[in-house]
Amino acid sequence: MPLELFFDLVFVLALTQCTALMAAVPTWEGVAQSMLILGMLWWAWVGYSWLTSVVDPEEGVVRFAIFGAMAAFLVASLAIPRAFDDLALLFACAYGVVRMGQIVLFMAASRDDPALRSSVIGLGVSTAIGTGLLLAASATDDVPQGSLWALALLLDAGGPYLVGQDGWKLAPGHFAERHGLIIIIALGESIVAIGAGATSGVEVGVVAAAVLGMGVAAAFWWLYFDVVALVAERRLGRAEPGHEQNGIARDSYSYLHFPMVAGIVLVALGMKKTLGDVGEPLKLVPAVATLGGTAIYLLAHVAFRYRNVQSFNIHRSVCAVLLVALLPVAVEIPALASLAILFAALAILIAYEAVRFAEARAKVRHQLTEEPAPN
Repeated sequence: MPLELFFDLVFVLALTQCTALMAAVPTWEGVAQSMLILGMLWWAWVGYSWLTSVVDPEEGVVRFAIFGAMAAFLVASLAIPRAFDDLALLFACAYGVVRMGQIVLFMAASRDDPALRSSVIGLGVSTAIGTGLLLAASATDDVPQGSLWALALLLDAGGPYLVGQDGWKLAPGHFAERHGLIIIIALGESIVAIGAGATSGVEVGVVAAAVLGMGVAAAFWWLYFDVVALVAERRLGRAEPGHEQNGIARDSYSYLHFPMVAGIVLVALGMKKTLGDVGEPLKLVPAVATLGGTAIYLLAHVAFRYRNVQSFNIHRSVCAVLLVALLPVAVEIPALASLAILFAALAILIAYEAVRFAEARAKVRHQLTEEPAPN
């Protein structure tokens, strides 16, 4: 685990760079580019989260391979601000090194496991094509470049479906914990954005916005870790190893955690712009990022719950819809007021769920502390 946490530090930089790119280019194009970059780097990180279920990153040559992947991931993160410009080729090459390092380690781990080897070969093919598309995109610009990036991301995301789910190996408790930690890392980026946005001095309005921003980050943490993460980890641990367990891991964690992380990064943009001038209304793009990013986060939770326990969370769905409906208001009132409304909406949602499901919540938390999920 210590080396994996060390590896995650480079993902912190990636999140920071994506937020900075959107803040520097607060347009729909800037947001789209940041989300494409984040998506590609997310799948790079996901690959290593699966890899550490079959290899020990602390042992032997694997440790040095992880260090090498970290260096390549760092280079890719440094290239993010100009990944669609003059550093496009550097980003593509660094990304290719990260992904191919994962495939090589998987191949070594699968030498005595034909089912795993078959899955790895399939993933290697889709990864090579995706990297090739990024290399081709580095020689283009505008719409062709964006289209190639979108196709590369689609292929990366679709790879697990194309190669199937039966051959992979999984340590469920460790896998769920890794994804919980990445949510914390993303929330840390939102807190960093608060500090980065406070460029006009620490005045009363800035202090109020910082406190509200911390409240929003705490609400995001509560919504995930209070019950949802515990139930999901238990469900994953009790699933039948192989097809069922791998399918849950792929859908609930590899897929549905991406919109959670993306939502947090979008809200970080809104935080940064809010702290920049608390008295002025947010522009349309930061307003959409703030309220829409929260809605994406909540709806990802709805899908996460449905995938794991086949029940629909109407309360979080309604809250997401209401936040989107408030967009016309958010572009007319001071940014501080918009942030206060967001915090109030999340606080009401949490309070309602805590009261409405108090007995079930206490039962779940008690059971899960007494019966930890299998590793």
